[in-house]
Amino acid sequence: MKRPTSAPHYHEQVFRVARQIPPGRVTTYGAIADYLSLGSARMVGWALFNNLSLDDVPAHRVLNRNGELSGRVHFRPPELMQALLEAEGIAVENDQVVDFASKFWHPQELGY
Repeated sequence: MKRPTSAPHYHEQVFRVARQIPPGRVTTYGAIADYLSLGSARMVGWALFNNLSLDDVPAHRVLNRNGELSGRVHFRPPELMQALLEAEGIAVENDQVVDFASKFWHPQELGY
């Protein structure tokens, strides 16, 4: 799907990082915010979940700092976030990624 022309530059940077999250791995809103040095974790969440129609941005791989699926309420239906993660081999129990530390990917792995 074509990205909206009205998306601020900040959103494009968030999307660029999110597109790099490997399947079967997850990151956090805060890790993306820290990597970009452009604001808060909430702003990353806002950018992602106001643009869920972008098929090439895997927003389901971005979690809160505890590995919880806090953004699930923005998916339709809310169970979709968990289903997408499980399809990539990520176990989820009680709306939280199992063994979060081993699945965590930091944007610093991008190397740029």
